[in-house]
Amino acid sequence: MLNRFMTYSLKLSPQVTAILQALFVTFLWSTSWVLIKFGLEAIPPLTFAGLRYMLAFLCLLPLVFLPATLEPLRRLGRPGWGSLLFLGLLFYTVTQGSQFLALAYLPAVTTSLLLNFTTVVVALMGIALLAERPTRFQWAGVLINIGGILLYFYPVDLPAGQLFGIIVALVGVLANASSSILGRQVNRAGTISPLAVTVVSMGVGAGLLLATGIAIQGFPALSLTSWLIVGWLAVVNTAYAFTLWNQTLRTLSAVESSIINSTMLIQIAVLAWVFLGERLNWQEVFGMVLAGVGVMMVQLRK
Repeated sequence: MLNRFMTYSLKLSPQVTAILQALFVTFLWSTSWVLIKFGLEAIPPLTFAGLRYMLAFLCLLPLVFLPATLEPLRRLGRPGWGSLLFLGLLFYTVTQGSQFLALAYLPAVTTSLLLNFTTVVVALMGIALLAERPTRFQWAGVLINIGGILLYFYPVDLPAGQLFGIIVALVGVLANASSSILGRQVNRAGTISPLAVTVVSMGVGAGLLLATGIAIQGFPALSLTSWLIVGWLAVVNTAYAFTLWNQTLRTLSAVESSIINSTMLIQIAVLAWVFLGERLNWQEVFGMVLAGVGVMMVQLRK
């Protein structure tokens, strides 16, 4: 299937090919939410997250030994390594661990909606940390996003388990936003490639996440189905999807990539409805659409 997609895309113009490839990647990432929900029936969340990203790290690790990637890493000083280690802790150990843990308590659509708030938090944090001032258009997007989230949850009547899941998801939002700011600073320095940043930080964060998961939740005996889910998430939805997404960034603008990435909120909702039976009423649908529009507005500069 993947080979057929790549062969067909080669017949199209580079721009259309990149758009189709980017949409395909967002589809793979969206299916991850459904697969995680299925996997959580047998695998503890932290151990599950650690396994996924550790296997993905092992798949990407050989790319680090390419001369163009390895040499800059050898010249990297202590501050640079410190930033990579902290980025791995934030983005993989805390952010991904929180996402898997939240999905154990919340519907996939609810978790996705909350984590979409990351874009707004990044914009707000960027004011103080990166001296990036949002435009009026982006401020309007912030308000629309918040309004959409409030509409989705109104009236607030959450079971105790879901309340815990929301708190965990919000911790993940803060960690994800912080890692976005730190990742931007690391990549702006330009001392090492984005590939090296991803692989090194993933190895550190995934290793700590897996160790934490095993220490707290144990390592259960996994069935063949569970291993297939973990393997697919690691090899296809992480290692392969990351490589293909980076390839599309050579052709697509930042705005085009952001808009395509924003479609995941709707894709996850549709997939969760089809495969998980997560149904939304019209108020929740409208709130989710508003939140998605707000995020898209924040990502655009006018």
